[in-house]
Amino acid sequence: MRNKGFEGWYFKHQSGSDVVAFIPGRAESGAFVQMICADGSRQFEVPELSAGPEGIRAGRCLFSREGCVIDLPGVSGEIRYGKLTPLKSDIMGPFRFFPMECRHGVISMAHTMSGSLVIDGVRHDFSGGKGYIEKDSGISFPSAYLWLQCGDFQEPCSILVSCARIPLCGLSFRGFICAVVFRGREYRLATYTGARVCAAGAEHVCLAGSGLLLEVDVKPSEKGHELRSPVCGQMTGIIRESSSAALRARLWENGEPVFDLRSANASYEYVPDRLGKSTGEI
Repeated sequence: MRNKGFEGWYFKHQSGSDVVAFIPGRAESGAFVQMICADGSRQFEVPELSAGPEGIRAGRCLFSREGCVIDLPGVSGEIRYGKLTPLKSDIMGPFRFFPMECRHGVISMAHTMSGSLVIDGVRHDFSGGKGYIEKDSGISFPSAYLWLQCGDFQEPCSILVSCARIPLCGLSFRGFICAVVFRGREYRLATYTGARVCAAGAEHVCLAGSGLLLEVDVKPSEKGHELRSPVCGQMTGIIRESSSAALRARLWENGEPVFDLRSANASYEYVPDRLGKSTGEI
């Protein structure tokens, strides 16, 4: 972790509408584990966090490539992961070599799970569900961004889309990364691939490039639950994440339809441009 920085991991567990995600991390303000589910979010301070070959130890919790063991007030259990599915290359592309405010990494687009959690005395079984893992590090989250992830479809598909206002060398630009794994094949759209943003608003995203066209319509069912976010290395910001956003995703390749999929259980965050652009886009 860099000076005045943060790093955090996002471990998502989903079985239909039952979604629980844990965010172990550390910043200048200390170590923590955040949890978000359909019912709300919780913040847990932990005495320390260490990351090594065996995984991430956050207080009495362990997160690794093999699974997670949770021991938090009111939340306990163990979930084991099947084979992870990383992307073929770094999602940041050549931007990983630049001094970025926030760096993003994808550890697994989709993997099987077995095991359960007990939350306030209620058992949540994730056996047969799907998992997703990513990581963020840097100094601050972007001032304006959209992030969505979904693997809850009738067909084997996992989608990640992130559009953000990115500061670089005293200027800023609208950049984006997008990865889709459908039936075992990976599709990539990103600023560094020469793709373009046709639209990037709160409820509609359209990306195009290299013969691909992706359209995503998304609508959260509620305002989302509060999570702390990093600002200059301190976890002093507040964002909202929904784990039950309605989503429709359509992908074409060279004008031919690849899929048209829907889900009622997408994870979604949206932080509008603070300058209040009239277009309502990032």
